[in-house]
This record gives sequence, structure tokens and C-alpha cells, in this order.
Amino acid sequence: MKFTCLSKGGNFYFPPCHIITVSGFRILLDCPLDLSSLMIFSPIPTHAFSTPELPTPDSVDPKRQKHERPIDSNELIRAQPWFKTVTSLHLWNVPFIDVVLISSPMGMLGLPFFSRVNGFRAKIYVTEVTARIGQLMMEDLVLMNREFRQFYGCEESGLPQWMNWEKLDLLPSLFREIVLGEDGAELGGWMPLYSADDVKGCMQKVHTLKYAQEVCYNGTLIIEAVSSGLEIGTCNWTINGPKRNIACLSSSIFNSSHAMNFDYHALQGNDLIIYSDLSSPVLEDVKDNSYYSAPTSQNSSTLSADNDQEASAELLLSTSESLEEMEKLNFICSCIIDSVKAGGSVLIPIGRLGIILQLLELISLSLEASSLKVPIFIISSVAEELLAFTNIIPEWLCKQRQEKLFSGEPFFAHAQLIKEKKLHVFPAVHSPNLLKIWQEPCIVFSPHWSLRLGPVVHLLRRWRGDENSLLIMEEGVDAGLALLPFKPMAMKVLQCSFLSGIKLQKVQPLLKILQPKFVLFPEDLRQLVSYSDTNSPAFFYYCENETLRVPSLKNSSELEIAADSVSLIHCRRLTEESLGIGRLKGEFSVTHGKHQLRSGSEQADSSQSRPPLLHWGSLDLERLLAVLEKMGIRGSVEQGNSNTDSENAGVVHVYEPNKALIEVRENSTIISASNESLSSLIFEAVDGILSGL
Repeated sequence: MKFTCLSKGGNFYFPPCHIITVSGFRILLDCPLDLSSLMIFSPIPTHAFSTPELPTPDSVDPKRQKHERPIDSNELIRAQPWFKTVTSLHLWNVPFIDVVLISSPMGMLGLPFFSRVNGFRAKIYVTEVTARIGQLMMEDLVLMNREFRQFYGCEESGLPQWMNWEKLDLLPSLFREIVLGEDGAELGGWMPLYSADDVKGCMQKVHTLKYAQEVCYNGTLIIEAVSSGLEIGTCNWTINGPKRNIACLSSSIFNSSHAMNFDYHALQGNDLIIYSDLSSPVLEDVKDNSYYSAPTSQNSSTLSADNDQEASAELLLSTSESLEEMEKLNFICSCIIDSVKAGGSVLIPIGRLGIILQLLELISLSLEASSLKVPIFIISSVAEELLAFTNIIPEWLCKQRQEKLFSGEPFFAHAQLIKEKKLHVFPAVHSPNLLKIWQEPCIVFSPHWSLRLGPVVHLLRRWRGDENSLLIMEEGVDAGLALLPFKPMAMKVLQCSFLSGIKLQKVQPLLKILQPKFVLFPEDLRQLVSYSDTNSPAFFYYCENETLRVPSLKNSSELEIAADSVSLIHCRRLTEESLGIGRLKGEFSVTHGKHQLRSGSEQADSSQSRPPLLHWGSLDLERLLAVLEKMGIRGSVEQGNSNTDSENAGVVHVYEPNKALIEVRENSTIISASNESLSSLIFEAVDGILSGL
């Protein structure tokens, strides 16, 4: 098996991307977009909007600013944005990719770029919920990008001006690194956004699955999606082949307050685990040393000596993480209440569906407890359909949400809030009905978290000068760069981190329960997770754009033979090898990853009655000559080169009863005779000397 990490990702919004080759098939794991790179572009200028704007500061002389730091908003690229894909993926021949596995909606956003390529034939597998949410996110991205197309006009043919080397040299070093990458090789990954037709064509090639539903690819690979707990519909993948079983472990959460929990039991019994959870909040915990410190040798030995899987499971299923997340959400709600009490509005451009659904519930309770009548708006072209969709997928939710189905309660509070007119959903900031009921202060959820696209740009320009207003962002997003076009900012900014994957102290207990033979692990985490157990799996550490070869535990494949065919096998034991070899006729097939040999429509009476088709061993010419003489065939032995081949060959010349020639080469023996009966007699003599079947 070969494994190549094309991108280790960056955060929740930019998951890792890998390619694995197993059983001769190439499998692409996720196809994301790096949407954080949009921050090098300037939002559409103020005069393009019809929404009233606050006064903007005087512009800065670009010649003077060129030599100053920090970076000024005038240095942002003023052009229609291009989008950064996984650059290394463009180096692969897309038509040669056989399977695409999508783990989350974020891992799906780059897919239309490749599904529209001529010759693309891969089977795309994704869960039903991820497919729908991913489609809505892509359609929303296309609609938000339409504002840029309307403002800047038709796209230029070829590369835009800002991608010329002369222009790139003038960019700040931070921008050049985002555009070109650390090694200067990522310029080829930038592309103009796909169209709505591209999204539609991509979705037509998608094959949807439920959790635990198996699908067989090409009769060889058994592929299954299991819940990861990260978001509604997100999953990990298992791939079972003839020679190995693989579990692809992406960002996962053991206890979720909205999605079905991480089903780690379904990953047990796999030979190989590909660990690709590099979620930034987890790494930030290590950097800050607030939640986790790298394990010492003493801690490692203690964990290694503990063989009690129940203790490991208890650690994995601890509710402390859920309580921490709830404390964060409650703190956010308290900050929101403080802002609206002071007369300020709140803007929330977070892109996580689960966090949005939970915040809606908690904010409404906080407003009610504070006797505040403040409207809550969701402004997004797909919000109405997305919220409605979450009310019809109980089997994809956590148990606490599923239990509400039997008590007659809605799974989430937004349905009741809309009914009570406490929550208002609109497709755009300029919707006529929105303008009729608009009032401030208010609380607004709107895309996009990059602060370059969508309604958030309009609203942020409106409230940036209000010191009582509040902007809520996620950690992991470069706030300084994101807010650059909106400075000076009097508006308060609250950055929050949310659980995005497996915390490092849970990696060892998880692997102890899963018990793989091999683990593919990120090089970035090598020093942070030590594993000193003598029974620990073999670790292979991977970096970006390096291909690893993982050995197989099985040197051969198992073959199922029909019972009525077994009795027909007559084996010959090889003298030099401790094995037997037999000959059998049947119909060979590969079904659901299993090799099978069924009885053919015609079976020979006995393998002993058939002439051997294969011989092995070294042919002794003197012995052959002696056997031929007993059969009345006379000849002589000659050592030398064959006339038909340059390799050395032993030659037997037969001159009685008729002429014949026997050439004995290293890998073959050729009999040339004047008549068929003589050649049959010579073949019989050779068959008597050599082993065959």
C-alpha cells in the first residue's frame, strides 16, 4: 500500500487531504478548499453597496505604506477572488483516481474543480447528510461570489493581473507566502470559483451512504462510513481489501451535543489506522499548555502498563470536554447579552452548523431570562433550507436529540423560535421583508467566516464604529488579517475556540482499544504523543508530499473453493519447497473483497487423465538420452548456443527413427520433430523426468 499526504490541512474549515493506493486502486480522501486564503483579497468597495455605511478613514498613500508595517488595507488585492485548492492534487492524473471518500462538508468544497475534468471517472462516496449540507454550502459560496463578478465584470482570459510575477513581488511577505506557499510552489493551486452548473454536475456523480452501510467497489474493496461525531453527517471511513483492512481516522468528537457520537468501536480490528486529526484547537491546547502537556516517560509507561480497556473507554467517554464546550457557549451568550443591554448589535459569522444550532437555543434562553426582546436574524441564501433539513434527520443526531422525537419535542429550538417570530430567516441583506422588520440592537448569524464574502461584509462595515457592538470569531482565523479592511475598529471582538477533534491525551487510550498493527501518524505530532508500550503498533510518520510504502501483513490472499471441486484436486509436493501444487478448473471471481473459485460448467474426469500443462525442475540431458533409447529413439547430446537464441542451451539431436531436435534452455524446453508421433514420444520422456501437473 502507498500513502501520500497531499495536505495536512489547517483547521476545521480546511481538513487534510490524502491519496492512498490499495489493491491497485487510487483513493482520494477529501477534497477541501483553503478558504482562509480569501483574506488577501479586499471586500467589494463601499460604494458598491446600497446599504448605508459608516464613514471610512482617509486612504493611506500606497507608496509610503509599501515600506511600513503593519500591513495596510490598501495592500489587499482588489480583484475578483480566486480560490486556493490543494496544489499537490493537481500534480496527479485526475482520471486515474478510482474512488473519492468525503468525510465532511468542508472536505467536499473543492470537489467540483476536479469532477468537471474530462475523463474524471471516480466513484464519489459520501454520507447522505454530508452530501446535502455540502451541496448547500457550495451553492451558497457561488451566490456570495456573484457579487464580485457583478462588480468586477467578466473574468480575464488567462491569469489575472495580480498573479503576474511583477505584481506578486510587490505584495507583502505574508501575502506572498499565502499565494505561493512556503516553498513557492503553490501558485498552480489557485483557480476561479466553479459555477452552479459545476456543482450540479458534481452532485450527479455522488453516491450517498448511511452510517454502517457497506458498499463494494469493483468487487474488491468493502467501504463503510462510520460516525465521527464532529458534525451532523461527518464520518470516518473503513476500507477492507483482500490483503489489509484500513481505518481512516479524521477529526472526531467522542461526545457531541448535536451529532451522533464518534463510533470508535467500528474501527476495531483494522490492520492499519491512518490518523489525520490535526485540528488546530487541539494543537493550540498543547502550545498553550493549558489543557495538555506532552506525556512524560512515566506517564507513558503508566498508560502502557494499563491493559484495562474499560479504563481506557472511561477516559475516552469522559464528559469533561462536553462540559467545557457548554461553558464556552454560556460565556459567549453572557457576552452577547452584555452587548445588547448596552445597545450594541452582535454579528456571528461562524460556519459550524452544530455551534449555530446550540447558540440559537442558549441565546433565546438568555434573552428570555433577561427579559430582553431582541430579534435574532439568520441571513444566508441557504439558511431556510438548511434549518428545515435538520428537522428531518433524527437518525443522524445524538441520542439526547433523538429522544425528543418520542416526546413530541422539536430536535432543535429554531423551529419554535421561527414560529414565535423570535428568529427571522432571510436569503440576503437587501431582502425587502428584512428591511421592513429590521431593528437594532439585534443578533445576526451570517456568512462568511473569512469576512470577505456574504452579508457579514455589509453588517461589519455598518457596526465597526460602535464600541457596544460585538463580533464573534473563531480562534485559528487570523483576526488581524481578517479585520484589516474594516479598521479602525471600535467594535468589540471575541475569539473563541471550539472542540474540533481528538485531544492528544486520548490518542493512546484510543489506539489501545483499536489495537491496530500499523499506524500512519503525522510527523508534526511525533514528539507530542509518545507510545512506549512493548505491544504498541508500528508507527509510520508522514509529511506533506512524501509517499510512504506500508508493508502488508498478508503475503497471499485467501481463496474460497467450492466443496465439490476440492475432491478433484490432486496435489504434487514440490521436492525443494514445503508445499504442494495442484491443478483445478473452475470459474474465478472477486466478490465483496473475497477471491472465489466456483465449479465450472465442465469438469474434467480427473486431473490424472489430463496431460501436464506445467513442468518444473532441471532436465538432465544424459538421463533424457537414456530414457529415449529405451523407447527406441536414438540421438546425441551437444552443448552450445541455439540457432534461434543467444542464450546457452543444451541440444539433443535425434536421428533415428526420424530426425528431431530438443533444445533445453534455462526456462524452457523446445521439441522440434518431423512428425507428431515422434514429438509425443519425446514429450512423454520429458514428462517422466520432470515434475509437472
